[in-house]
Amino acid sequence: MRRFAITSAVALAVLSPAAPAAAHTTGSTGPTVAHGVFEPYTEEATAVTYSPEKVPVGAGARLFSDETPGAGRTVLMSLRGLLPDREYGAHVHTSPCGRTGSAAGPHFQQRPAPEGVSGDPEYANPRNEVWLDFRTDDSGNALTGAFGDWDLERAGSASVVIHQHHTRTAPGVAGEAGQRLACLNVVF
Repeated sequence: MRRFAITSAVALAVLSPAAPAAAHTTGSTGPTVAHGVFEPYTEEATAVTYSPEKVPVGAGARLFSDETPGAGRTVLMSLRGLLPDREYGAHVHTSPCGRTGSAAGPHFQQRPAPEGVSGDPEYANPRNEVWLDFRTDDSGNALTGAFGDWDLERAGSASVVIHQHHTRTAPGVAGEAGQRLACLNVVF
């Protein structure tokens, strides 16, 4: 219980819009913290927008992730400066952000689908993947989170991609969330 309280306090401080800037990414031993301001792609960018009309240049994201041994992993993300009153999808992906949204690779899956990318809800679901879908408020801000039994370090997970719409769940389209609008590099 004490670890949860400390983790929660740290997460609130990191995700608070008024929190001081931290190093853009930390990870691998202890909590993961990442943040960035969305900009067009450069090799140095930590947050990339591929669709500035839907994820504006200057919008921002902060991510906090921590694992409690034997209990699971918490992933929290706050966003600011997006379009108001809009639904977005978001997932942890296996590769870093790149020149195009496809550079981030497929969704992380704790138990990978045998055929690779799959629309099968047995593999493409919020227990096997990290789904961070959200809806912005009337100011374009949002807070989202997920909790699960994910080993993100093992899989080499490296980014969170923001998608066009909430994630679909029906057979054949499970895990699909439309165009890749933006990407935040994260070292889990």
